[in-house]
Amino acid sequence: MTKIMDKTVLITGGAAGIGRLMGEMCLRDGARQLVIWDINKERLDETTRELHSLHFTVHPYLVDVSDLSKVMEAAGRVRQEVGEVDILINNAGIITGNKDFVNFTHPEVERTMAVNTSALMHVTLEFLPGMIRKGSGHIVNIASAAGLLSNPQMSVYCASKWAVAGWSEAMRMELEQSKSGVKVTTVTPSYINTGMFEGVKVNPLLPMLQPAALAAKVVRAIKSGKLFVRAPFMVKLLPLTKGILPVRLFDLVAGKWLGVYKSMSGFRGHGGL
Repeated sequence: MTKIMDKTVLITGGAAGIGRLMGEMCLRDGARQLVIWDINKERLDETTRELHSLHFTVHPYLVDVSDLSKVMEAAGRVRQEVGEVDILINNAGIITGNKDFVNFTHPEVERTMAVNTSALMHVTLEFLPGMIRKGSGHIVNIASAAGLLSNPQMSVYCASKWAVAGWSEAMRMELEQSKSGVKVTTVTPSYINTGMFEGVKVNPLLPMLQPAALAAKVVRAIKSGKLFVRAPFMVKLLPLTKGILPVRLFDLVAGKWLGVYKSMSGFRGHGGL
């Protein structure tokens, strides 16, 4: 279990969406201070003002997590100005979708992998040593159900989230084997109603997730030490069903019956969490 009371929490992509919600929930649960990293200055300023008006301690940093030099610079400033981070939530993410892989550009591939995959590792590398020295800490990695289930028209996004899921689990095992005291939670939600996935087609068995409900699940997972947050319920069944069913039968179930493989056909989201 991880106590939130009196802890320092850092959330990337924390100025809007589930990042914003998780930050406020942590503060309401007694976090001593919240560090917000975001690339959008207007949203960052607005969120900081709102949380300050509630008498919470918030430290905003304008950071492009796809730029390693900016990540290292901002992390150094956080350690100097705020102190070590107790709870790190790697939440920032982007998507370029609704087109086949052959139509992607090289910059789109590079940007997606940099924000969704490499950034999580680089940010974690900056704060994990401090957690290990203290013998405590919690890292939350927001992956995706797309890291468990491949989906047409979002191949690069899937690649980025498969990588996060694999890295997050391997790191968890390492930290447990070394008895570091640092916990890891991997989050694999389906589509979230934040605007990032506006226009996607959903199925009653795989409904659009509401941001506040998912944020609350993640915060509860931190406090209880859960290894995974998988939502909705059908996502919990993915590893089992993919392992049991032949590929063509799984394609029939997921693609035709559940409509997952055509879910991106109407996508027009804003592209970021």
